[in-house]
Amino acid sequence: MRSSSAAYKLVCELTGTLMAKAWQLDTPEISLVRIKPEHWSGLSSQHSLSAPAFGSLKLEGVVDITPSTYNEVESTTVIFRQLLEIALFDFWVANEDRNANNANLLYDVVHGNLVSIDYGCIFNTATFDYPMSQLTATDTIFCSDLFRHLSLSVNNKVEQMLDELKLSYAKNLKRCMPLRKQIVTDLPREWNVPTAVVFEKVDQLFDQSWIAGVWDNFMECLTENLE
Repeated sequence: MRSSSAAYKLVCELTGTLMAKAWQLDTPEISLVRIKPEHWSGLSSQHSLSAPAFGSLKLEGVVDITPSTYNEVESTTVIFRQLLEIALFDFWVANEDRNANNANLLYDVVHGNLVSIDYGCIFNTATFDYPMSQLTATDTIFCSDLFRHLSLSVNNKVEQMLDELKLSYAKNLKRCMPLRKQIVTDLPREWNVPTAVVFEKVDQLFDQSWIAGVWDNFMECLTENLE
């Protein structure tokens, strides 16, 4: 039986969140939850019984970053460095859903951090039917008002940031690698997603040619948007 695109989207959310935490990005805590029938009140009866759903902790004291709120984010080198970390992660997992129109970022006003959310469209797609492809600059946060706003703070510090980022890239990949088996183990049976397909998809992230290509593409797109 073929799994639905919704099920693959859940796999992407689970995979992306676990990898983002291993990458040490600030991202909300998650849990697999069962939604009670009364919570589906007013919706179609097909939801009366629920497979485990993807739950994300609601955060307080955060601002949803949009084209009208991006300038509320403090423009500092620390926050710009956070944005680069998030962007490199997106290049690695082929996340097309964080871009100029949809930042999928929150701003933690209290701690002055960017919070990364929503990984439902990693691997370029939620169907798993096609191999991953490198992002184009327009698929990324580099084309956003937020990026331009934060880049004003860096002056001549970008080169040092990138040297540090390249070193952390290898360390982050090493921390993520053990999660390949965990992701497959944690998949709820009710999602009806073939574990072999998921493992094969996740394993593509650790192909050496993909890893090298991600860094080269990241640098090219970043340079293009810093000019």
